[in-house]
Amino acid sequence: MTDNTVAASLEQNQPPIANVQRLSLFVFALFFIFGGITSLNDILIPKLKSLFSLSYAEAMLVQSAFFLAYALASIPASLLISRIGYMRAAAIGLVTMAVGCALFIPAALVGLFGAFLIALFVLAIGVTVVQVVSNPLISLLGPQQTSHSRVTFAQAFNSLGTTVAPYLGAMLILGSLSQVDPATLSGSALATYLAEEAKVISNTYAGLAVALIVVALLVWQQRKHLPSSLTSGNANPLSALSLLKQPRFAFGAACIFCYVGAEVSIGSLLTNFLMQDSTFGFNAEVAGKHVAYYWGGAMIGRFIGAGLLRAFAPGKVLACAAVVAIALIASAATNHGAVAGWSILAIGLFNSVMFPTIFALACEGLGKRAAEGSGLICCAIVGGAIVPPLTGLAADLSTLGLSLAVPAVCYAVIASYGWYARRSALA
Repeated sequence: MTDNTVAASLEQNQPPIANVQRLSLFVFALFFIFGGITSLNDILIPKLKSLFSLSYAEAMLVQSAFFLAYALASIPASLLISRIGYMRAAAIGLVTMAVGCALFIPAALVGLFGAFLIALFVLAIGVTVVQVVSNPLISLLGPQQTSHSRVTFAQAFNSLGTTVAPYLGAMLILGSLSQVDPATLSGSALATYLAEEAKVISNTYAGLAVALIVVALLVWQQRKHLPSSLTSGNANPLSALSLLKQPRFAFGAACIFCYVGAEVSIGSLLTNFLMQDSTFGFNAEVAGKHVAYYWGGAMIGRFIGAGLLRAFAPGKVLACAAVVAIALIASAATNHGAVAGWSILAIGLFNSVMFPTIFALACEGLGKRAAEGSGLICCAIVGGAIVPPLTGLAADLSTLGLSLAVPAVCYAVIASYGWYARRSALA
């Protein structure tokens, strides 16, 4: 089957054919990979917070270093797609991710918090490229009318990655935090402890680097199975900014900023929140494993959401999910014990439909400018670099419970957008 046949099938919104089905599987794998890598930050934060005796605001710099890459690399990533195509760009993104993971090795050797932040930034550049590829590509691999449902279904594989990675990461990275308090060590004993714990981190990410190289080679082999006609071919990086003149798109981009900021803030604080005596009082490893429930809820919700979005207006589903998230934040902040703990974990279930629904609502009708729109929207993911430090500062100045007011404001903005975009732009 030729590339022209595939292109004609896609342009006419025909059912998926052999190449499209194979490419869809690869895109699902990409969603799984960048989801898992991103959620490992939730495990890395308490580890680095303990090792380097950081405040909450300082620890949240992990997310700032990671998500800053979205602001800087998203538009260049969309231009890369326009020049070389989706699958080649995906392979380059995966290799960049592998380089970032490999940089954890020298970071562990020098034992500096800043070195870990540099490694995270490089890793995130690769994640950005892969994400800019994945979102519009899964939209293009099928009829426009079902793009909301299809993107949500693909995001379920992202959530599968975010569910598995924290659980495994907690076992590999957080186990020793339950056994040793670095505050009780000094001199050579402290230096030895820090070196050993940093090596635990670097070994984990070195293994990821090897796996990413293997996946990059597999994706590269698929580079000729998708026609270049699906990209806009526009090489002007400023042209994407014209999309912000469309209110629906601009509001959607702002909501991506808020959503990622809220989701990342809550995920980053979860381990410490669940370790509090006022909630579950878990040790670090057990609390870290429970982060999987937060992301697992998002996974389950995305499979459910893929069906709901076929039956109900996407904007209304989005607004309802955001309102419930605000209610759960209020419950977590004002209650104690299991009620508070499970309330904050349950937010993941209602996060599930937010990113894919906001993305699809904002990009309705963009057609071949989907790559530009994806690049610009992915710039808005920089909310994950800005909102978490604000939430961490609020936690330092008050309590973890009260700091949840910051993400609650973000969800209020999202609820407003859901109501605003309740009618299809294609109607």
